[in-house]
Amino acid sequence: MSVKIRLRRVGAKKNPSYKIVVADSRTPRNGKIIAQIGFYNPMPNPAVISINSSDAHYWLSKGALPTDSVQKLFNTAGVN
Repeated sequence: MSVKIRLRRVGAKKNPSYKIVVADSRTPRNGKIIAQIGFYNPMPNPAVISINSSDAHYWLSKGALPTDSVQKLFNTAGVN
């Protein structure tokens, strides 16, 4: 089973916000998740990024691969 750390869209129409989740790579974007490790809201200026770094490090150590957009959020939030 390949596990990815990716964004799950939540929020209203034309007002997106995203949960940063750990999920099987074969599940749909808003399908079943394994764990939620953070939140991202791009609408306010500056954008709100909230990541539980201990959970992120745990899943990265277990072999979960972040998507490109999540990797950029990790770099911005200082999770490496």
